Amino acid sequence: MEKIRLALVGCGGRSYLADNAHNPALGAELVAVADPDPDALRRYGIAFQERKGHSPRAYTDYRAMVEQEKPDGVLVITPDFAHEENACDLLARGVAVYLEKPLAISVAGCDRILACARDHRSRLMIGHNMRYMIFARKIRELIDAGAIGEVKAVWCRHFINYGGDAYFSSWMSDRSKVNSLLLQKGAHDIDLIHWFGGAYTTRAVGMGNLSVYGQLPRRPAGQSRSLRYGLDETIWPPSNHHDLNPVIDVNDHNMVLLQLASGVQAVYTQCFYTPDSCRNYTVIGTRGRLENYGDYCTADSTVELWNQRHREAVFSLKG
Repeated sequence: MEKIRLALVGCGGRSYLADNAHNPALGAELVAVADPDPDALRRYGIAFQERKGHSPRAYTDYRAMVEQEKPDGVLVITPDFAHEENACDLLARGVAVYLEKPLAISVAGCDRILACARDHRSRLMIGHNMRYMIFARKIRELIDAGAIGEVKAVWCRHFINYGGDAYFSSWMSDRSKVNSLLLQKGAHDIDLIHWFGGAYTTRAVGMGNLSVYGQLPRRPAGQSRSLRYGLDETIWPPSNHHDLNPVIDVNDHNMVLLQLASGVQAVYTQCFYTPDSCRNYTVIGTRGRLENYGDYCTADSTVELWNQRHREAVFSLKG
């Protein structure tokens, strides 16, 4: 079987996603990676060797990588503000591109990427990977089966307990590089709302605030952060955070109301300083209601269905 030769652009915090693409037994191999930071390349090479027993070739210039390796497809897992340049350049070369969400940080940037894919007849897939999560597929399966009748409303509450560790200690707190966290983080959820509701948004209204992280200590411009991307269990409450990004001008909680073209109405809320992390969806139809508890493949993740009327609410409390 002829193998599909893949390459990776961007060896930062999300680069581990390329592990899923490297599967020689199924005919796909990650042959090369590119990042302008030699240290990032070195760390990625060591980690990938440990995880997969394979060492892809490393390049500091992704253009040179494409010229030399001629991959069948490229995973673009770079910061949001680089997506437009990276994707358009690769698509213009006729390379198939898997592009991490969001597509770009402006409408004009999104339009340019789509035009490049169309004009050069290059394959483009956007990383809305939450559509493939078990809980999301189950909700959609129940909707399609008519378990709750016709969908009329979708609600999503999104709690993030690593906001200071990840978003507000990195470039993701800088509006010029990310637009907003409704786009950077909320892109997944708004995509699922559209999928569950059967249409795209036609009207939106919302509000938010920089409630916590805007008042906390920041590191000097040009200084690298000491915290690693992820969850530092030693920092709680969020007001104990330090070493945050020099620029913080995005909201740390947001609330939006959405009107979909299908007539479905939706609510999306996100908060970056909660003690827990979870996406909780409620989908309400004319004959019932669906709700998930837990959004990953853990033993306690569930999708619950209510399709009979109850006289009283039943509450279950855990310590």
